Amino acid sequence: MLNIKKEKKEGEIKISLEGRLDTATSAQLDIEVQSSLDNVEKLIFDLSGLEYISSAGLRVFLSAQKIMNKKGSIIVQNASEDVKDIFEMTGFSELFTIE
Repeated sequence: MLNIKKEKKEGEIKISLEGRLDTATSAQLDIEVQSSLDNVEKLIFDLSGLEYISSAGLRVFLSAQKIMNKKGSIIVQNASEDVKDIFEMTGFSELFTIE
């Protein structure tokens, strides 16, 4: 189960995730992200409620990064130690600004 909350203000969107981002939920997030990036220069993922991320979830981040490379930046905030470890092991920590 994955809960997605979006907060949009001028040029910026914050997407907060709660639950598990895996094969069963990654398509849901991908649709939400893809439909939210018009006129966005800064994409923030708040992962404070994210318990787990799989390779399918990481692919959603990579897809968003490809879009945002042309128009702005992505920031990943409040990731748990477990999620940070996954970002480190996969090299994703080099692709994203992690706060």
